[in-house]
Amino acid sequence: MKIKQTRNTLSDTYLDAMKIRQIVFVKGQGVPLSLEIDENEAYCLHFVLYNDLGNAVATCRILPNQDHSKATLQRMAVLPDQQGKHFGKHLLEEVITFCKQQGFKEMILHAQLTAKGFYDKLHFTCFGDEFEEAGIMHISMKKTL
Repeated sequence: MKIKQTRNTLSDTYLDAMKIRQIVFVKGQGVPLSLEIDENEAYCLHFVLYNDLGNAVATCRILPNQDHSKATLQRMAVLPDQQGKHFGKHLLEEVITFCKQQGFKEMILHAQLTAKGFYDKLHFTCFGDEFEEAGIMHISMKKTL
């Protein structure tokens, strides 16, 4: 396994992230492309996990707040045929380590309710009420780093 990261929205790594997001969110969950690709793309650091065959199988991005004390985890996705193989867990553990090394104090995210258990296992805790985003129910979660 290998994880690459980029801020360059013209890079192959970013394009690999977009392919995964298109399959998982746009095609798989019906999220409009106009919501999936947003104004924060260039401000985020995009991560892609490649399996041992060199195929991009999982992605996420982090959006730092202005003072770099918090990182918002967004667009966490694993290809449907690669789910259950711990790629998402491995990617998120590496991103958490990266955020700690960069001095972030907290990670926050909007978890789809169906993914809440995944984040629970990595010690994220819920806060606030459930809400709808892009037609999907979510809950806010956070983790102190």
